[in-house]
Amino acid sequence: LSMPTREVKMKILVGYEKSAVAEEALALAKKHAKAFNAKVYLLTSLTRSHELQLEDIQKSERELKNLRTQFKAEGIDCETHAIVSAVSPGEDLVQFATDNEIDEIVIGVRRRSKVGKLLFGSNAQYIILQAACPVVAVK
Repeated sequence: LSMPTREVKMKILVGYEKSAVAEEALALAKKHAKAFNAKVYLLTSLTRSHELQLEDIQKSERELKNLRTQFKAEGIDCETHAIVSAVSPGEDLVQFATDNEIDEIVIGVRRRSKVGKLLFGSNAQYIILQAACPVVAVK
């Protein structure tokens, strides 16, 4: 007796914050999603603080909703998540990837000065070093 085979879709996670490199990350995620018939998860992580306003959260959710609409218009299965968290965005992304058995993470990284490199988006460094799956860094 053979079991019916269920297509298991590849899962791609994109760490999203509104920036030029984030747009590059989205573009690459779309290419990969089309090539591998993958589902894309867009994740925005907002750090909980007294400066974080309800409007910031709502703005992020609106941006994600618009992006989800764009992905779906291109025939790409897409799910979005806005997380408000006490941990860093890098930790949120790695945890989400682990919890959801993500196959690939796409992140945008910015070029920085020599001093900036010391701080090199500690989020990007954390994701690259801690994620259990491949991480594609787009600049």
